[in-house]
Amino acid sequence: MSKVDLLFKNANVLTLDSKNHRAGSVAVSEGRIVGIWKEKEPSKSELEITAQTDVVDLRGATLIPGFIDTHNHILAYGQMKNQLNCGTPPNRTINDIVEVIREKAKEIPAGEWIQGYGYDDTLLLEKRHITRKDLDQAAPHHPVYITHTSGHLAAVNSLALQIGGLTDTISDPQGGHYGRDEKGRLNGVLYESAAMQPVMNQMPKLTVDDMVNALGEAAKDYVAQGITTNSDAAIFGKDDFEAHLKAAEKGVNPMRTQLLIMHHLLRKGGMFEGYSAAELDREIRERSGGMARLDSAKLFQDGSIQGLTGALRQPYYQNPDVTGGLIHPQEAFNEEVADLHQRGFRIATHGNGDRAIGSIVEAYEYALSKHPHGDHRHRIEHVQTATSEDLAKMRELGIAGSFFINHVYYWGDRHEKIFLGPERARRISPLAEAIKFNLLFTLHSDCPITPISPLFSVWAAVNRLKKDGSILGPEQRIDVITALKAMTIYGAQLNFAESVLGSIEIGKQADFAVLEADPTAIHPEEIKDVSILATYIAGQPVYGHEAIKTS
Repeated sequence: MSKVDLLFKNANVLTLDSKNHRAGSVAVSEGRIVGIWKEKEPSKSELEITAQTDVVDLRGATLIPGFIDTHNHILAYGQMKNQLNCGTPPNRTINDIVEVIREKAKEIPAGEWIQGYGYDDTLLLEKRHITRKDLDQAAPHHPVYITHTSGHLAAVNSLALQIGGLTDTISDPQGGHYGRDEKGRLNGVLYESAAMQPVMNQMPKLTVDDMVNALGEAAKDYVAQGITTNSDAAIFGKDDFEAHLKAAEKGVNPMRTQLLIMHHLLRKGGMFEGYSAAELDREIRERSGGMARLDSAKLFQDGSIQGLTGALRQPYYQNPDVTGGLIHPQEAFNEEVADLHQRGFRIATHGNGDRAIGSIVEAYEYALSKHPHGDHRHRIEHVQTATSEDLAKMRELGIAGSFFINHVYYWGDRHEKIFLGPERARRISPLAEAIKFNLLFTLHSDCPITPISPLFSVWAAVNRLKKDGSILGPEQRIDVITALKAMTIYGAQLNFAESVLGSIEIGKQADFAVLEADPTAIHPEEIKDVSILATYIAGQPVYGHEAIKTS
């Protein structure tokens, strides 16, 4: 007889299992689900419910599997908490941002770096990028580095360019380029990581302990949104890696963690040169106390639609001379993907533009033709402008998609009017077609690009509302249950964990979120406003438990 540690009663349980069963009570023992009943309170049971059992009366609240966000940047989010907010809102003009930076410059000694995040040229009144000239006015004696809302661009001042060794005669790097004025001089706008890296290399580095603390602060926000498994979509170096393992091992980050390791760390000269996927996964699990796992080898094959660096087959709507570019030449890309695939790595590649998506599919097909593998679950990240033909080919090859659905709300209006035009914009993140092609897919926030909130992503997938309240591509809307599954059981499947996570079934890990309302029983437009009352991982409360116990 199993001793019950935790019992939920008077619950509205959405199991999200294969038959979408509902229940009224759930029991947990030693971190796993041991009992599920239709009744609101089990009257008879072979389970041992004692005075030590933690009984939680949910009073009709909804119990669902914990959310699984398959693509975000939690460490970057934690680090940004100490940077200047250069977004719109609160800023409306370039001068507003200049003033924010100027005030910061008054507070710190000359020579110290000023960092900010979130500026969006398309929302600023001037409808242009911040330049070195603007930033020089704000802080001529401090190096300044401000990231674009897409994360794929940055604006820096003259001192930062100087420190980074960037001069007007420098050539554009592979996979990126430098913004220039009408005379060919650097204007301070850096496009893509390859162009940003020389400056980033000179910026002050956080210690591993600083990063652990940042992860801990960020994790508080994540579990408050019901997230129990989380994927950091780009581990760039040794310190990032060490911080994640330490935060997991010490419980500073209580979530189950998936790590997407940047491909350069796996190549010759990288810290994991020669590792097989199995060897690296074993090291991650052992050093994290079993709370972190290897997810993928991560590559980028284009940039951002908003930054005009996403690789499109047809030109940008208001920039007919621009199509964006691929990060890697196709032949070299094919060979690197094939090498990683042969070493056992699942591969996740960033692809926003349809030309990039086609390039990624080609590389995966090349790798699979050289080294066949029936259950690889290789991924494409964002999949923003995939065509029907792209999705069909993905299904044929068993390629999964992690869709950045929040684009619809945050940038849908500008995709229509600036970047893609009405026809292409209406089918961004084509989830209904993904279902038609029986594609394995998930939803994600890409936090800090958009705020962390699984229910917002569900809301966006179900409603496809833009900021003005109109619908973008109504034919691509999906039903609530499928959207919830895309943030739970489908995420578990993408993570090769569907046997132990993602649904409420006997034997699975007791990872739950408690919602104040049933997303399937309210008006679809209210889904994003449903409160998370509590979150549990392996039957242990990590958010809100005492509040629901005493309410």
